[in-house]
Amino acid sequence: MSAATEVAPVQQRGHAAAAVWRAVSGWLGLLFQILLRIVRGTPSSWAQLLSFVGLRHPLLPVAAQAQPSPEVAFVQLPSEAPADASPPPLRRLTVVLDLDETLICAYESSSLPASLRTQAVEAGLHCFDMECTSPEKDAEGRQRVNRVTVFERPGLHEFLQRTSEFADLVLFTAGLEGYAKPVVDRIDAHNRFIHRLYRPSTVTTEYREHVKDLSCLSKDFRRIVLVDNNLYSFLLQPLNGIPCITFSAAQPVDDQLMGTIFPLLKHLSLQKDVRPALYETFHMPEWFQGQGIPQIEQAV
Repeated sequence: MSAATEVAPVQQRGHAAAAVWRAVSGWLGLLFQILLRIVRGTPSSWAQLLSFVGLRHPLLPVAAQAQPSPEVAFVQLPSEAPADASPPPLRRLTVVLDLDETLICAYESSSLPASLRTQAVEAGLHCFDMECTSPEKDAEGRQRVNRVTVFERPGLHEFLQRTSEFADLVLFTAGLEGYAKPVVDRIDAHNRFIHRLYRPSTVTTEYREHVKDLSCLSKDFRRIVLVDNNLYSFLLQPLNGIPCITFSAAQPVDDQLMGTIFPLLKHLSLQKDVRPALYETFHMPEWFQGQGIPQIEQAV
């Protein structure tokens, strides 16, 4: 064998060894750069190295992860309203008010003692005189006109104004329209009553006449009350009645409207159903039973 033939394999082995050394040097250089970055506080290079060799890196701190997982980034919205969501607003309370001896008291002017009028006015009652139509006719067949003196209950106008802010006001009187209408026109100059009912709207029962049936206003008794000095007015809906003290000019010192009735109405306006509170306060069904009138079936 010639010398040239022996040298060729040696040269080839030298080239292969050089190539391996260059590859190892490249790897060592890359590792050195990565280690240098780690020392300088760049953990992303460590992550890149593990990714390069096909390994996951769950032990890396959260800051080393570039993006949050989709499960964290997108949260499914609840399908129902939260438990502490505000309830829907309550429907306005309906307050039905009697007229005579509840809001006012009226006397025929000709039969009113002058001393009583003077005493009431000096005590602070406001009064006015007016004419109203009588259902009776005179000897010549003409409609009789009566002259009456009307005393307003203390706090009347403030009561109507402040109550109308949170309730719908309805007048319901057993009086005849010819008498009651001009009186109400006078005391309700601002038209705070949304509706007026007179004697023809009352009903007759086997126990009493002129009973006020609230079903002519609403079939839902949860948000309606009747304020009246005549307890028999509540006969058909005893759980919706608010009895008040009878008002007269002989007892001019009175705070029933603003001192008692208004705070109660304000409280009831916040109740979903007024009947449980009124039952606990007045126990009207038991009162009717004591008068020999059986209990009216009305669910609470």
